[in-house]
Amino acid sequence: MQPSPNIKNSTYTQDEAYEASLSYFKGDDLAARVWVNKYALKDSHGTVYELTPDDMHQRLASELARIEQKYPNPMNQSDIFALIRDFAYLVPQGGPMTGIGNPHQIASLSNCFVIGNDGDSDSYGGIMKIDQEQVQLMKRRGGVGHDLSHIRPRGSAVKNSALTSTGIVPFMERYSNSTREVAQDGRRGALMLSVSINHPDAEDFIDAKMEQGKVTGANVSVRIDDEFMQAVTHNSDYTQKYPVFSDQPQFTNTIKAKKLWNKIIHNAWQSAEPGILFWDTITRESVPDCYADLGYRTVSTNPCGEIPLCPYDSCRLLAINLFSYVKKPFTGQASFDQQLFKEHVAKAQRLMDDIIDLELEKIDDILSKIDADPESVEVKRIEKNLWLNIRKKAEEGRRTGIGITAEGDMLAALGIRYGSKEGNAFTEQIHQTIAVETYRASVNMAKERGAFGIYDAQREADNPFIQRLKKADKDLYENMVKHGRRNIALLTIAPTGTTSLMTQTTSGIEPVFLPVYKRRRKVNPNDKNARVDFVDEVGDSWEEYTVFHHRFKQWMEVNGHDTSKNYSEKEIKKLVRQSPYYKATSNDVDWLSKVQMQGAVQKWVDHSISVTINLPEDVSEKLVGKLYLEAWKAGCKGVTVYRDGSRSGVLISNEESSADELVDFPTKRPEILEADVVRFHNNKEKWIAFVGTIGGKPYEIFTGLADDEDGIFLPRSVENGLIIKSFMDDGSSRYDFQFTNKRGYKTTVEGLSHKFNPEYWNYAKLISSTLRHGMPIEKVVELINTLQLDSESINTWKNGVTRALKRYIEDGTEVTKGTCENCQSTELIYQEGCLTCKSCGSSKCG
Repeated sequence: MQPSPNIKNSTYTQDEAYEASLSYFKGDDLAARVWVNKYALKDSHGTVYELTPDDMHQRLASELARIEQKYPNPMNQSDIFALIRDFAYLVPQGGPMTGIGNPHQIASLSNCFVIGNDGDSDSYGGIMKIDQEQVQLMKRRGGVGHDLSHIRPRGSAVKNSALTSTGIVPFMERYSNSTREVAQDGRRGALMLSVSINHPDAEDFIDAKMEQGKVTGANVSVRIDDEFMQAVTHNSDYTQKYPVFSDQPQFTNTIKAKKLWNKIIHNAWQSAEPGILFWDTITRESVPDCYADLGYRTVSTNPCGEIPLCPYDSCRLLAINLFSYVKKPFTGQASFDQQLFKEHVAKAQRLMDDIIDLELEKIDDILSKIDADPESVEVKRIEKNLWLNIRKKAEEGRRTGIGITAEGDMLAALGIRYGSKEGNAFTEQIHQTIAVETYRASVNMAKERGAFGIYDAQREADNPFIQRLKKADKDLYENMVKHGRRNIALLTIAPTGTTSLMTQTTSGIEPVFLPVYKRRRKVNPNDKNARVDFVDEVGDSWEEYTVFHHRFKQWMEVNGHDTSKNYSEKEIKKLVRQSPYYKATSNDVDWLSKVQMQGAVQKWVDHSISVTINLPEDVSEKLVGKLYLEAWKAGCKGVTVYRDGSRSGVLISNEESSADELVDFPTKRPEILEADVVRFHNNKEKWIAFVGTIGGKPYEIFTGLADDEDGIFLPRSVENGLIIKSFMDDGSSRYDFQFTNKRGYKTTVEGLSHKFNPEYWNYAKLISSTLRHGMPIEKVVELINTLQLDSESINTWKNGVTRALKRYIEDGTEVTKGTCENCQSTELIYQEGCLTCKSCGSSKCG
């Protein structure tokens, strides 16, 4: 692979690049760190070759200009640089930003892939083939989706030693685990698993992620057809089949549609999954599905749901920063520059087509790398065929993913409230403009560069999306019929998480989360200066800090408010009330209005939209069901709801919560719990505790002697693992501890419930019961300390339990009982698990 001619020989340290980028982003620490860590050009040794995003944008512009020279009327490097510099107008997302002109990484430029099989995909060979293809794509930085509707249902006959099929769920676990195993420059891969509601195992699929620790490496969505929705509406029966929708099924199952619908709603309300894909709407509206018999039948979506794809197709993403087209933002003279916007939309589509050519070069590099690898032809066969299939689809269909970001900021800058009727109407107008102008650009490119390989106007004539374009611009349609189109499908609205951090705007089509909010930053709890404010359900540690939204600060500056002042909470609330962001945050927006807006915009997006309906914690399941039903009626292709508190997130409300709030634990113990291992001394004895946790909070505890004939021995390096509830043949159960050793093998310690003294176990059940009902940890510790126990060994056990649990008490928590042994003060607090006197500073950790 030849380096981009724009790459300089200068190299920088991470710190040098960070300091220069911090200045570039005007002191925005998060944006600077995101750019340096994720997007700055670097080699495998960590050497950085770009000092600021200006260097990156010159690299991209140089490569795009090189491709432009292949075609008539090329744009030059300076023209392209002007479009992408400062993240102001056009922003290539993810793969294109990191990969274009990068000689240090052999990776695809595609953000999204879908894989799949026909015919033999239900065989173990077919299932393993998908697993390997998924891993091969993820190691090249791709997010992957695939559908499981082809797998035969649980209990159906198979011609092997098992005799009956295990169904879908075990394969969900397999694919999820594969995702977690693949590293992508410090992050895990992204996976979407989908299944048709018509599949007899749909209910098992829907429930799979409700058990703690299950399918943690995948997003899951249910493909729902119109017939099922009609059955829900009329409270009638619905027949599931295998193969799905078969006229001659091997297996059928008649269900009450409303009952399964209510389960979907309950799970989404409780855990934000599964998402819903309105599959008939997706395929009916899909332009590529006009070519289904030629290999373009949509089967699943990428991990965030915004790109429905056929097997082995892929897509690259580019976002248009809508905020930059507002002239005189946040003033009474604010207006939207329609002419400049239309010009840039056309150029965006042109650059996206150039990126396809760059992607084809990248795939050729991958294929060359595979050929040069020392493995046998047989070992490399699946990987090579995978990339040959992807190359064919990319070259033949030339699919693009033009989207937007900063919708919320654009409306605020114009003085329009997000979610209002005026806001929804203006948003729909913007997306109609994007649709018409991207398709016009694709038609114009077909005149200069040629149409995509299988274009057929007759096939597309009755497609609803094409019909809307025809009605909006008849000349465009007639030109398309005459000259064809360069790209099979063009548009999406993707989430723009890190992209919006660098544009310093709201994300995608979403409103502002909050004008003032807290953000969580993942930290290593072993670092000297790390402050851990929150531990999530998988044990990751996070620090919290307060942030002002950039455009809210811009509004303050434009309207004469001092941005350097240290405002009180009351003053901040007053400022927000005066701003165009008032009543326009993700939790303020009328949920029904947002669904209707999504449906209206969807009519002008040929792929799909990634959008989340944010709901407060106290909403009912009934409301979630109503929103899902309205989404189907409004023409949405998919929908996800997030109820505050249903899943640990990175952004959280700025409101303080009471320390005495009870933790909402599941009433039924999950079969698998994350677990911490705590070691300590009781007098001269070595003790060990296994603390099962949910959301970082203790849920149960086992403790007793360690390194003893009657105790448990674990390597000192083991600090965490899983507590698994196992069921015996006689109907009894036990609790096992599983951990992964240094060589990567899973090791199980059987029977925590009988490894320790039986008397300990009885008391452990009592303590675990109080934990499971959400009693604050400090109260549990106080309760244990008040227990009057005759046995010396049980009193020793009691001390061990309190020692283990104290580490989970938040620093600064006040002790309601007890006095300082040194000065008799009652002002005691917990600090790092120790009782600390606020008066004299003495500390007791025993």
